[in-house]
Parts: sequence; C-alpha cells; structure tokens
Amino acid sequence: MRNLVWVSFDLGVKGDYEGMYEWLDSHGASECGDSVACFWYDYSRDLLPELTEDLMKSVEIDVRKNRIYVIRLVEGKMKGSFVLGHRRNAPWTGYASTVAQSEDNA
Repeated sequence: MRNLVWVSFDLGVKGDYEGMYEWLDSHGASECGDSVACFWYDYSRDLLPELTEDLMKSVEIDVRKNRIYVIRLVEGKMKGSFVLGHRRNAPWTGYASTVAQSEDNA
C-alpha cells in the first residue's frame, strides 16, 4: 500500500539531522517549510508502526527530547499523530486577547 504523508520533526539542538535528512532523501521527500516534509510512503499493513520502525532504524532518536508528527489521509479524512514524543504548550499561547473588555467603576 502507499500513502502520502507529511512529517514534522523537532530533533532539538543535538538531534540526528543528518540521519533524518538521509532518511527523507531516500524516500524522495519534498521540503515543505522548516522541519516539514511530504512524500509517498510504501507499507505493507499498518502505516504508522511501519513508518516509525523505519525511522528508528535510520535516525538516532532521543525519546525524551525528539518529536515527530505524521499527517496522513485515513478513510477520506486527514489525521495527525505523534509517532515519537507528544504535544507541548504552544509558544504562542497567551498572545491573543481573549478577555472581554469591562468597565471599571470607582
């Protein structure tokens, strides 16, 4: 089977970028912005476990610090999942003005 996937990765300052770049290049990935790529991925049964295993063979991963997020089409819907790591607080949290203006009475 074959699926178009987008991969977003955060390997930190000391991450194995050479291994990641080699892996992406071997899959014919296209650059889609800082640390984002897309490519067609061939797999036999289950996309995410196979892609994760493939990645782990090629890239030195620090499971405490590295994050890899995969977006793919599943049954006609776009779905995203962390295959390594987890969601963190967004750096933009708190920038939007969400409090309604109120009138002060003295």
